[in-house]
Amino acid sequence: MKERFLLWKTSSWGLTLLLVLPILAIFYTALFNTSLGKTDDLFAHLFATVLPTYTYNTVVLVAGTMLLSAIFGVPAAWFMAMCKVPGEKVLQWALVLPLAMPGYIVGYIYTDWFDVAGPIQILLRDLTGWQVRAYWFPDLRTLAGAITILALVLYPYVYLLARAAFMEQSSSLLHSARLLKCTPWQSFRRVSLPLARPAIAVGLSLVAMEALGDYGTMNYFAVRTLTTAVYDTWLGYSNLTAAAKISAIMLLVVVLLLSLERYSRRKQKRFQTQFSSHEDNRYTLTGGKKWLVSFWCWGLVCAGFLFPIIQLGDYAKRYFSRSWSTEFTTYAINSLYVSFSVAITAVCVALVVNFYRRLSNDSNNSALPMRLASLGYAVPGTVLAIGIMVAVLTLDHSVNDIAKLMDWRRPGLIFSGTMFALVFALTVRFSAVAIGSIESGLSKVSPSLDMAARTMGCNTNQMLRRVHLPLVSRGALIAGLLVFIESMKELNASLLLRPFNFETLATYVYNFASDEQLEMAALPAILLILVGLIPLILVNRSLEKAH
Repeated sequence: MKERFLLWKTSSWGLTLLLVLPILAIFYTALFNTSLGKTDDLFAHLFATVLPTYTYNTVVLVAGTMLLSAIFGVPAAWFMAMCKVPGEKVLQWALVLPLAMPGYIVGYIYTDWFDVAGPIQILLRDLTGWQVRAYWFPDLRTLAGAITILALVLYPYVYLLARAAFMEQSSSLLHSARLLKCTPWQSFRRVSLPLARPAIAVGLSLVAMEALGDYGTMNYFAVRTLTTAVYDTWLGYSNLTAAAKISAIMLLVVVLLLSLERYSRRKQKRFQTQFSSHEDNRYTLTGGKKWLVSFWCWGLVCAGFLFPIIQLGDYAKRYFSRSWSTEFTTYAINSLYVSFSVAITAVCVALVVNFYRRLSNDSNNSALPMRLASLGYAVPGTVLAIGIMVAVLTLDHSVNDIAKLMDWRRPGLIFSGTMFALVFALTVRFSAVAIGSIESGLSKVSPSLDMAARTMGCNTNQMLRRVHLPLVSRGALIAGLLVFIESMKELNASLLLRPFNFETLATYVYNFASDEQLEMAALPAILLILVGLIPLILVNRSLEKAH
């Protein structure tokens, strides 16, 4: 029994160290940079010339996207939770749909519409008789334009968490606000908003990390940030060490953001009864307020999802015969193969670390592998790709050195030149999703079942196989589905780690979009969006069941 328990412990810690290895490799390479034989000349040059500008752009991008996402998401969340809005049954899930849209696709569509040769400016010139450059028109291919596009597709993070927080607020507090003659605005500002601040802070931290790690949108808008600097330094200058140094800076920024989010709510405690948004004490909107709220909410849905998906549908219909090609089917199969491999691997990792936590009596130490294995989810995909490449290149060099020493034929790049690197990166990135899902299911299994199984003579493996595994099978299936979907959509790591002549649907769509030929990739883009809607539907349904 002890030996088998030791096997679970060893397996759990071994898998955890593998998942943490890329993060450690980034800092090791950035600090010592001796393993790859690189010098500091390029990094010193970048630091003295462009890195300050890239850092400034990154800070403005993250801060601006957070601010605009809060402006979009918080009012919409309060309207849906506290007011009777026309069409609320549809709106409450429609407001989540923009999260399924890749930012670079939305950016391409709006840039095409608002460009000088786009339909909006052509219509404006036809109506006014103005000539080109005889009037001012906003340029989307700027830092402000990138912030706007990202906020349109990322505000659902804030909306989801803020709406849940508003719905959980005590009804007695809202009644008290009304007895004190508070207007809806005063009730929102003095009661609802302060209580929902922790949830909003968590949503904004997710927005910040997504904005920090975005490469596709920033590259298309020609906005240089630290993420694009990592990509350019690696592929443009072929200097992995300098890219690792920039990645280490980004990791420190991520740690700072998470620390600030936790510090901001360190002393906050909430004790309140649940409030249901379907009670009669919601505000009834009348007249202009009702239509203004409807315009605000539906405007977000249209701008972030409906308008772009209609345009993609039109492209897909007109270019269907050219889009449905052997390349499309090949890349779809590639995406399915990679995503399926990652889903199985991540679920296996999640089962091991969760079962070890279940078997161990030392809750503090046993929970540590789960927390460490989940760190990759907070790391931007581009940064994680650097750590993966450092690790697998070191492994490749070691294998080839051993082959040379033993006078064997050198195997070549068996790790960094194959799908292993990509599957490894996506497993590190999305294992946290599987761990959280299985942890939630396993926490509902009563400890009395463990004692009953022990009493009936079951050893550790028999108990896990006969008792726990059937009970968490549904959670494991959902975990695998979520990891599969996230892997299908991942762009940053796929761009940097895919083998030669290997494309996924995400890279296929991005390549066409970056060449301003999204019409040819509209069909696979719609497929990716439809796949991305699945977790959003699951999240929204769970929120509705909870309230």
